[in-house]
Amino acid sequence: MALGAGVVLGRAIGAEQATFARLAGWSIAGPDAAGWITDFLNAAYYRRPEASRELGDLRLAFGIVTTYWARKHGRRLHAGDVVPFHRAFGRERYRATPDSPRGTLNRAQLLRGAGRLLGDWFGEAWDDSARRGWAIGFRTPEARAGFRPETRLELAQVHELTPPGPPGPGQIWHTYPPVEIPSAERVTEALLATETWPDYATEVGRFTALRSSPLLGQTFEIEVAAGTESGRPVFQRGYVTITRLVDRRDQRALEEYFEELEDGLARFGRDGGPRAVPEGGEPLLGFDLTTHRGHFMGHGRNRLIMFRRDGRDYLRAAGTWDPMPWHAATAYELAGRQAQQAFWGEGAVVPMSMLHQLARHAGA
Repeated sequence: MALGAGVVLGRAIGAEQATFARLAGWSIAGPDAAGWITDFLNAAYYRRPEASRELGDLRLAFGIVTTYWARKHGRRLHAGDVVPFHRAFGRERYRATPDSPRGTLNRAQLLRGAGRLLGDWFGEAWDDSARRGWAIGFRTPEARAGFRPETRLELAQVHELTPPGPPGPGQIWHTYPPVEIPSAERVTEALLATETWPDYATEVGRFTALRSSPLLGQTFEIEVAAGTESGRPVFQRGYVTITRLVDRRDQRALEEYFEELEDGLARFGRDGGPRAVPEGGEPLLGFDLTTHRGHFMGHGRNRLIMFRRDGRDYLRAAGTWDPMPWHAATAYELAGRQAQQAFWGEGAVVPMSMLHQLARHAGA
């Protein structure tokens, strides 16, 4: 979309723009598979009546695709892989039920089809956290423990890090609204278990860990969807790595991290934006998600921070971005702004917000 706009405007396409263009779709699927995968996700969620959409069904649909991919020994999915999916789900899609119009798939239909595609074990495994990780269902906990997420990293072909430049007035410094969480300890536990991040996927985005690594040093593939409100999602991906992590185990490092952040927001935040941690708040945790070349937001560093105030715990995002290159700015203005803001909690649109999904998990 942005690439096409640039061609129309006669702009040169450099390495960064070319990388951005190649990051359409999914790392685990070739371009020739985009149509049938999108159609499958539409049937499970995006084309369903809004009142009957369930995020759990969308996560399940992604999980079916990802589990099928994992059984292919790391090769990308292609057009021909639609054949076993049609055999497994075709009859279900064309059988209308009161809660599943013709052409769509409810949860029971997804599970029945997955049983035919993957095996009768899948439904039980998907509901078992000991046999689910990286949006994949495994036959046994031992199979889960032996999985190498680097298999997906090899397909992703992640490029170099692109952190923002030195702090300056041309940058965007922005904090999103804080989201109250029931338990800082439980949310921290969830964040540290990087293989579980797809469990908090929303209708506009999800994170998948690509390394056998703790949170610090972990690289994530971010898949985002624009146009979801029309039932015609378009998928793009980007990559970030956790380059800095601080918590209360090193109080001095924690204080320095938040001092730097508050100073940048005070000097360069737009329209007198709020502090990252309100007056009287206690910082608990912070980490940086630094972009790689081709990221849909350009060069930047987003942060997730956690704080406690008046006995209540909160999670919020705070980002620093260099001025976007034309290709990223065009895409962002055309389709990405609302999804980006909602994903990090703006407007409290719960089906779109990963932070709200984490809060729900902590309260379960």
